[in-house]
Amino acid sequence: MKISVITASYNSQKTIGFTIESFLNQNHREKEMLVIDGSSNDDTVKIVESFASDQIRVFAGRDSGVYEAMNRGLTLFSGDAVGFLNSDDTFHDPDVLTDITTAMDTADIVYGDLNMVTDHFSKHLVRSWRGGTFRPYSYQLGWGPPHPAFYMRREVAETVGEYDLTYITSADYDYMLRALALNNFRVRYLPRLVADFQMGGISTRGWGVSIRGNLECLRSRRVHLRAPIIDAAFFLRILRRGFQMRNLVS
Repeated sequence: MKISVITASYNSQKTIGFTIESFLNQNHREKEMLVIDGSSNDDTVKIVESFASDQIRVFAGRDSGVYEAMNRGLTLFSGDAVGFLNSDDTFHDPDVLTDITTAMDTADIVYGDLNMVTDHFSKHLVRSWRGGTFRPYSYQLGWGPPHPAFYMRREVAETVGEYDLTYITSADYDYMLRALALNNFRVRYLPRLVADFQMGGISTRGWGVSIRGNLECLRSRRVHLRAPIIDAAFFLRILRRGFQMRNLVS
């Protein structure tokens, strides 16, 4: 099975080298990476091209942000399955794609766990996000899988469609909700770390962004799951996040 990894980038020269190395170090041979660059004005593209790998394709051009870049990647990937790795994140270890491929033998969607770290030098752990098993009412209970640990077969991507660009910080939440809660795909939770997520991106810039993101997630549940104006998941998502961070010091 060929797995495509889509990486949206913009002025990522400080981190994208780590991202590329973690992809090339994957033991799974049938793989490709699509770097969708939003016309960076630093050395991001030069760094990617310096690896000179025929497993990496670069597409540069202006876009409105990360989700538009992801949508572009969904029109260009050639693999049997696809997932996303941010330009400041890395795979946790060299066997990630191998394990995802094995899990895909009996599933259409596979997701795992995520570590949130301060940087890729120290890998200092800030938050530990464990995916857990998806159940029919998981989203109503404040659950959601980590997006960089989420992989799907081509048929899933074709069915679910594009990321909804009306969501500023939570289009990934909305996309996975549509994939999981509105369909009958075979879903498998892989209890292992898939990626190391570097803090500081669009979704982790303080509580103000987190609250706006939570409101966007609520809008997605209202649109697709007929949630009320305020539902239990609105508060449970905040509690889950706190629990993930508290466990690091318990």
